[in-house]
Amino acid sequence: MFNFMKKTSTKKSETPEQRAERDSAVDKVLLGYEVGTVSIATMVTGLERDGDQLTLDLRLPVNSNPEIIQQELGQLLHPHGIKTIHMNVRLPAPTKGSGSSLPKAMPKTTNAMDNQHKPAANADSNTTVEPPITKAAPTQASLAAHPRIRHIIVVASGKGGVGKSTTTVNIALALQKLGNRVGVLDADIYGPSMPTMLGVDNVKPELENEQFVPINAHGMAMLSIGSLLDGDNTPVAWRGPKATGALMQLYNQTNWPQLDYLVIDMPPGTGDIQLTLAQRIPVTGAVIVTTPQHIALLDAQKGIEMFNKTNIPVLGVVENMALHTCSNCNHTEAIFGTGGGEKIAEQYQVPLLGQLPLASGIRAQVDKGEPSVLADDEFAPYYLSIAKNIEANINKFAKPVNDKRIF
Repeated sequence: MFNFMKKTSTKKSETPEQRAERDSAVDKVLLGYEVGTVSIATMVTGLERDGDQLTLDLRLPVNSNPEIIQQELGQLLHPHGIKTIHMNVRLPAPTKGSGSSLPKAMPKTTNAMDNQHKPAANADSNTTVEPPITKAAPTQASLAAHPRIRHIIVVASGKGGVGKSTTTVNIALALQKLGNRVGVLDADIYGPSMPTMLGVDNVKPELENEQFVPINAHGMAMLSIGSLLDGDNTPVAWRGPKATGALMQLYNQTNWPQLDYLVIDMPPGTGDIQLTLAQRIPVTGAVIVTTPQHIALLDAQKGIEMFNKTNIPVLGVVENMALHTCSNCNHTEAIFGTGGGEKIAEQYQVPLLGQLPLASGIRAQVDKGEPSVLADDEFAPYYLSIAKNIEANINKFAKPVNDKRIF
């Protein structure tokens, strides 16, 4: 698994928007540059940018040529404002009995732009091996709040099939109905559903100054990888680094308006995308969606534990599919069990934000692009109650914002 462990120092002339755009450009170049047939992104153990200077800590294959790599990266990154590249390289020692000499390492700091027109030196000119490089990954405490977004809420579940996306879109609409400016980011890279649920599946985002303009979905600013694909049947068959890079591009290269809330629909599980978000996006808190079923609760616990370890507060638990009322006889039954949401909320000392029914009407509304809150049907009050519970406690988790900045 690969994570950029990035520390960015901002020069006075660099605005947050410029910083985000340049960071995203660096990520995109690294994800696309291959050593052999493998993305160099998987070989990065540390990354630091200070204005127009970039420092990379790399663990390269034994037969690679660091100097050529440095020159080529310099040429690719120069159009994005990176004028100097420093590379700290570690090359593995050859196996015993191979008869080859030790791999050679680059000097700790060299200027790629000074060397880009010179012939590449022989990779076997030195005989030292760099020691392992270790750097701590960024933490939530070190991430500055987005200058135009007050709160970022992630809606997550430990497993699929618990109604997370349906809950996400209705919570976002409920927060908007309470008078907030709301945006939605569909981070479910492999199964994007927000465009269909919001009835904008045929709308493509526009580009303005090399940034995406969010789609207007019933007054909410929305962006999804699904909005960029050619059709509903187009699969997203990407490995982890490319998927996480796409998420960061959607977040960083979108001209988000002033928002009170950006609600992010997460993919199920606790993999690369979740960890990347925890290390690189300033999250106010997480909402966990589960069902009363024992297996779903076990996976929801894993999600809560992941957020606890990455210092993202859990705002509460939503228990979906709690009760089902028969449309013929009005008999109410707890098909997936009872008390699961209450139990996990009590165990982790977080609020139970609400319980939602298992009803075909909720499913039917999102299928036609008019979720329950938008349709103002009989189920809308459930989501409005959850939104009110979120608002009641959100401010104590808010990240500080420097209101004196001039952008």
